[in-house]
Amino acid sequence: MIRSLYSGISGMRGFQTKLDVIGNNIANVNTTGFKASRVMFKDMLSQTISGVTAPADGRGGVNAKQIGLGSTLGSIDTLHTPGSAMTTNVVTDLRIDGDGFFVVSPDGEQQFLTRAGNFTLDSERKLVTSDGMLVLSTDGEGVTLEEDVTAFSISTSGEIVAINAEGVAEGTGTFIAVAKVTNPAGLEKIGSNMYRVTPNANLDEIDIAVGANNTEIGTGAIISGQLEMSNVDLTNEFTEMIVAQRGFQANSRIITTSDSVLEEIVNLKR
Repeated sequence: MIRSLYSGISGMRGFQTKLDVIGNNIANVNTTGFKASRVMFKDMLSQTISGVTAPADGRGGVNAKQIGLGSTLGSIDTLHTPGSAMTTNVVTDLRIDGDGFFVVSPDGEQQFLTRAGNFTLDSERKLVTSDGMLVLSTDGEGVTLEEDVTAFSISTSGEIVAINAEGVAEGTGTFIAVAKVTNPAGLEKIGSNMYRVTPNANLDEIDIAVGANNTEIGTGAIISGQLEMSNVDLTNEFTEMIVAQRGFQANSRIITTSDSVLEEIVNLKR
């Protein structure tokens, strides 16, 4: 009887975590570059009451008798599917059409990854994130515009195309870095739409020299004037919320029913 109580508790804990993840997804439904997460469950160890008996002497075999001990979290996966595109017509708003991440740095040494391309130019004409982090080029340095550049555009390969005072457009040779990660789900979220590379995301250091629109490596093209929105599907999230709510409710019934049975057992001794 005690087994059912603990099974119900484990189920309630799991569905509470699922509701936490769903709530975070819904809260970030309009967050630029956000990637939704999902919760996967797995069963816990089973208690074996009797083992397996093999067929012998003309008699058939007997299967094992096992009682499950509840469920536990299998994984919380980050789904790196593309989000929808939002057109802003702002030159420094960038979207990666395909795989890859922008590489940013708070100090020029540490490197973080992001899919949020809402960049701006600061007073030193450096391309930065909304938090002031430097957007790195394929050279590993921050992207900076020269003083004589009056306007610019960004090509699909990530190159800064400058327009000088005479109205002449020419490539600067500076390319915005786009890094490809072997296992994006292995990245660690650190907040502010940023990811940190882990040993399970990439065995080696990320190669930022490949740039965007590289068919050999598989990095996507950079689209200027657009942002990638969240990939959260509200229809799916609310459906999963109903499933989690009913799962939590069903497991609570296991506890109340087990309690009622225990009460009957206690009442046998009057």
